[in-house]
Amino acid sequence: MSAARPSLDVLFRPAAVAILGASDNPDRISGRPLRYLREGGFAGAIYPVNPNRSMVQGLPSYPSVAALPTAPDVALLAVPAEATEQAVRDCVARGVKAAVIFSAGYAESDAGGTALQDRIAAIAAAGGMRLLGPNCLGACNARIGFFATFTQSFDRGVPGPGPVAIVSQSGAYGSHLAYLVRQRGLGASYWITTGNEADIDVPEALEWMVRQDEVGVILAYVEGVRDGARLVAALRAARAARKPVVMMKVGRSAVGALAAQSHTASLAGADEVYDAVFRQFGVHRATTTEEQVDIAYACARGLYPRSPRLALVTLSGGVGVQMSDAADRHGLEVTAMPAASQAELKALLPYAAVGNPVDTTAQALNDMGLMARNLEVILEAGIYDALIGFFSTVPATRTLSGPLRDAITQATARFPDRLMVLSMAADREVVRSYEERGFLVFEDVDRAVAAVAALHRFAVAFERDAPAAGAAAASLPLGAAALSEYAAKRLLAAAGVSVPVETLAHSAAEAVAAAAAIDGPVAMKLVSAAIAHKTEIGGVILGVVGADAVRAAYATLLARAAQHRPDAALDGVLVTPMADKGVEVIVGVTRDPVFGPVLMFGLGGIFVEVFKDVTFRLAPVDLAEAQRMIGEVRGRAMLAGARGAPPADVDALAAALVRISQIAHRHRDHLESLEINPLLVLPQGRGVLVLDALVQPRQAVALAAPPPSN
Repeated sequence: MSAARPSLDVLFRPAAVAILGASDNPDRISGRPLRYLREGGFAGAIYPVNPNRSMVQGLPSYPSVAALPTAPDVALLAVPAEATEQAVRDCVARGVKAAVIFSAGYAESDAGGTALQDRIAAIAAAGGMRLLGPNCLGACNARIGFFATFTQSFDRGVPGPGPVAIVSQSGAYGSHLAYLVRQRGLGASYWITTGNEADIDVPEALEWMVRQDEVGVILAYVEGVRDGARLVAALRAARAARKPVVMMKVGRSAVGALAAQSHTASLAGADEVYDAVFRQFGVHRATTTEEQVDIAYACARGLYPRSPRLALVTLSGGVGVQMSDAADRHGLEVTAMPAASQAELKALLPYAAVGNPVDTTAQALNDMGLMARNLEVILEAGIYDALIGFFSTVPATRTLSGPLRDAITQATARFPDRLMVLSMAADREVVRSYEERGFLVFEDVDRAVAAVAALHRFAVAFERDAPAAGAAAASLPLGAAALSEYAAKRLLAAAGVSVPVETLAHSAAEAVAAAAAIDGPVAMKLVSAAIAHKTEIGGVILGVVGADAVRAAYATLLARAAQHRPDAALDGVLVTPMADKGVEVIVGVTRDPVFGPVLMFGLGGIFVEVFKDVTFRLAPVDLAEAQRMIGEVRGRAMLAGARGAPPADVDALAAALVRISQIAHRHRDHLESLEINPLLVLPQGRGVLVLDALVQPRQAVALAAPPPSN
């Protein structure tokens, strides 16, 4: 039975560290951890363990863990894979609280390595000892000089403390990121690489980082996680604590076997689900390392513009246009200044363009007082939370660098809550002189705009209320068999999702009677849980009028079923009124193996078939999240009333998304997929109608799967 697992405090705040396999050569992999601990000024006890030496790098060496004078909190295992199992046993016996395994040759290699890793993890868990790795580069706490790593990235000096924390599954990438962060002038208080994650994983590390008061921004790298619930909890906690997470998520996975059964499954690949998680919890997903470092740098200032309105100041009209284009591309608004502010600027700089962007021309450089007043007027307008100024190479000049810096500093002194971003090309020491006064500096204007946009998105996410719980939707029990359209609609209706008035006919006479009760033409459809796509076999006949036509349609449907799917058990023929005009959308749920039920929304027809214009969220969602989903799809203008059509009932659509997500959450352990295609959104005030639905319980999918091959 496993002992209680200590928190990661034991890893990041040790009082004593042992290094098994410590080398006397500080440049070797097994020698660097000792060297880094000493260079970092670690004040705790350091115990090299090397049976072949009495001294290692000037410190007394011990022949074994058992021989140590005290039990270390952390042991660094710089030993070969074949020696690791015994080393872990020795550490557990000595009372070590956490061990870091550097070596490779475990689950990443072959079946034998996987078995070895599993044994090591079981030994550590039984002894209550935490494991980092194997196949990792370790962890660091720069605040106490604890550098439990052999990365070459610290060869020219260990990083200092600061607002950044780094969590990476990849040791090489985590080290690379730490190096670039340091080069950018940022401190990184905490750093961890999780490797094979036999015990400690990225979600747990993220949770721990969020709880550290000194952490201001978390950079993370993942290829995939096993514990989706814990990752979600960590991201939710980060958002609540107003701590931005900048994630590099790599790798895409193949769609599962259920793809042939529903659009939802075919579109909800693992990468799309991660995207949904990140959007839902305000994570910025970076596509490049440069972007990741840029945003960490911007976040370190601690200012998050709540408004998307952006002020632009430039010495070049052309660059002003470039910045405006970038702002539009990144979702910011280059809002014109109030008329009074424009008039004052025009009086100061008659030749300037004063709307926004403000093109000061080179005239402003002749009088830095004019430059300062120009910036003050823009900020005094009170409608911009962020300003980007393009100053080209002026800060690099010998005569203008200092005066320009002083003018900008003077102008912004009364506005400490405004984000000031400067785009310039200058030597590093000049750039640092601006940064020391609180300005963010980017050489490229597009990167500057992208960083401001990311900060604004964080601000929006931080202000977002926690999801409202709401009353859980009622629901019928979900059995083991796949549900027909009729049964699926009953499940949805019980949860409050509107379905048409319809009758399941078991004979031509019943179909005629059902049609006679409907005022107008009817639609008739085969009903069978085994026939997912009825239109492919001609299983739907529309616009049927009159008793003779109903009888003929009934016979035709049964004949088509017998011809194309003689194996399918038929429940009957559905008789329903022809649908009114509206906007057809698709709503689905699929079960992600990591995160559980995932809700999908998009417009139907060409929007889903060709453009894949859909968005996802983890279920359940509240009304606000449902409305955000609707606003994300590119075809949303169709719901607003395109080409003279009346606006659709978006409020009813959002309410339906909430109820469907609640069904998914309620049946999360048993539901494989649910799809409504189409869901008809009627004109405003008239609600929505489920026109077709498909439900697959997990057990039904398992029973339908082919047996494994021998």
